[in-house]
Amino acid sequence: MIEGYVVSVHARVLILARDDSLAGPLADGLDRLGWRTVTGRGIYAGIAALADLQIEAAIIDVASYGEEARDVALRLKAASGQRRLPVIAIGRPIPGDNLSAFDLTLAAPLHPAQAAFRLESLVRTATAQEEFELRAETFLERGQLLDPPDPGAEPWRVLAVGDPAPQFLALSNALTRNGAEVVGAFTAYTAFDYLHDQPFEAVVLWAGDDRAEALSIAAGMRRNTRLYHIPALLYLRPDAEIGLNEVFHRGVSDVATAHTPETETAERVIELAKAYRHQASIRRALNRARGSGLMEAVTGLFTRDLFAAHLARLTLSSRQRNRPLSVCVLKLTEQPELAPLRADGWVDRAVPQIGSMIGRLVRSEDTAARLGPETFALALPSTRLQSARAAAERIAAVIGCTAFDAGEGRPPFVVEFDIGVAEVERGESAATALERAAARLHQAKAS
Repeated sequence: MIEGYVVSVHARVLILARDDSLAGPLADGLDRLGWRTVTGRGIYAGIAALADLQIEAAIIDVASYGEEARDVALRLKAASGQRRLPVIAIGRPIPGDNLSAFDLTLAAPLHPAQAAFRLESLVRTATAQEEFELRAETFLERGQLLDPPDPGAEPWRVLAVGDPAPQFLALSNALTRNGAEVVGAFTAYTAFDYLHDQPFEAVVLWAGDDRAEALSIAAGMRRNTRLYHIPALLYLRPDAEIGLNEVFHRGVSDVATAHTPETETAERVIELAKAYRHQASIRRALNRARGSGLMEAVTGLFTRDLFAAHLARLTLSSRQRNRPLSVCVLKLTEQPELAPLRADGWVDRAVPQIGSMIGRLVRSEDTAARLGPETFALALPSTRLQSARAAAERIAAVIGCTAFDAGEGRPPFVVEFDIGVAEVERGESAATALERAAARLHQAKAS
C-alpha cells in the first residue's frame, strides 16, 4: 500500500474498492491479460493515481461506496482534465445516469476476461472522442465545421436469438418495457441474416438447450469486423453451469441467468446498448470527417499540410493528456521489377487505390496522410511503439496481397513497403518524431 493505492508497473486501469474481496481477483486477472492495474481505497488515492500514472480507465465497486459511487466517478472524470476517462461500475445499473458518470455498468463479480474486452472498447471510444475534438479544431482553422456525434433518440435495437422459451419471452417483454425494439431470431442462420441486413445495438443469446449454438454466434460476431463491437449477452437457464473463461474468450460481453429478475437483466442489456450507441456515434462522426473537402480527393487521406497541422495538435494534446502517440511512415519499396511499370505510369495509377486502402485499414481515430507520390504517414493516438509497428506491418501485409493492374499483356503486380515507426518522446516536436520515423525507414531500406 503506497499513499492509499497499490501500484503495478505502468498501470493502465484504476480500480476503486474498499477491500480486496472483489478488486483482488479482478486486478490479478487483468494484470495477467496485459491490463496492468492500480487499486485505490478512496477518492483521494484515485485522484493521486490519475495524476501520477497513464491511467486509461477506471473501475468502481459500487457496493463499496453506495450512493456516493456516482459522485466518485464524476470526481475522477473531473480530475482527468482534458483526458477522457471511461469509468465502469460493478453493480446494479444506476437509474437516470445516462453515461454522465458511468460509461458502462456490469454485474458483480466481474470476470477479468470480460473486463478486458469491455476496457478495450471503452478506451478506444475515449481515444476516438478526443481525436474528434482535436480534428474539429484543426478543420475549423480552415473554415470547415464538423458535425458532432449524434447518438439519436430512437429505441434501442436488440436482437434476441433462441427458442421462444417462457423465460426468454419474459426478458424480451422486459426489454420492450425499457424502451427497446426487439427482433426475434430462432436460429443462427436467421440471426446473421438480420445482423447483416439491419443495425442492432445489442444481442441476447438464449442458451436454453443449445448452448454451443449461442456461443458460436458470439464467436462469429467477433470474427466479423462490422459486428465485432456489438455487445452480446448470454442468457442461461437457472440451473445452468458454465465455465466463464470459455464464455468470455468466445466473445460474450455479459452473462445472466433466468434466476435473476428479467427487469434487472433487461437493464443490463440496455446499458450495453447505450454504450455501443455512444461508441458508434463517435465513429460515424470521424468517418464523416474523412469525407471533408479538405482531404485529398483521390485517396480520401489528409493532405501533407493538413497532416502537419493536425500532428502538431496531436503532439501537444498527448503531452497535456499524458497519453502516448506514435507515428509511422510507409513508402513503396524500390523493387527492381517495378522499374518499367513506374516508367509507364502504372504504379502512379495504383497509388490512389493504395491510399484508399490505407484509409480503410486504419482505425477511425487514426490519422492517415499522403506525404509524397509514394509515401504515406500515420498518426496513432494512445499507441505505443510496438503496437504502432504491428499496425503498420498489418497494413503493409494486407496491401501486399493485392494485385494491381499493369496493362494489357503484363501480369498484375504487387507492392511492398519500407516502414519507419517512432513514438513521440517527452518534449519532442511532431516534426522531429516524423523525421525519426523516416530515418528508420531509410535504415531499413539500406539493410
